[in-house]
Amino acid sequence: MPGTPYPVMMADDITRQLTQLADHVAHLPPREATQVIARVLDPDNGLLGGVTYLLATSSMFAQHEAERGALPAEVWLALGRGSNELNDIALDLDEHAQTLQRVGMQPPSATAQPPSPAPLVARRRR
Repeated sequence: MPGTPYPVMMADDITRQLTQLADHVAHLPPREATQVIARVLDPDNGLLGGVTYLLATSSMFAQHEAERGALPAEVWLALGRGSNELNDIALDLDEHAQTLQRVGMQPPSATAQPPSPAPLVARRRR
């Protein structure tokens, strides 16, 4: 795309790669899928932290632009809320990151018993 700024092309490429990654996770063996999910949720170097940082940075940009009248304040406020919500979600998921890492690192064992299903209980903490 001639004339398209590099960061816009990069955002498009990252979006395409995220779609490909999601397709891979859907078809990976459980151990490998767990490894990918653990990497995504890694609080320091994971994708979720990167997206949260990008949204927080976008919020700061929007604040500056709203203060000078170039963007409506609602845009800045919405980005700020989105950033805060995503950070809260990341914190909720962080408590499970070690479990995912541990499960993803376990060697597959041909003699191991298959895991027994656990009852799924929805709990929400906020």
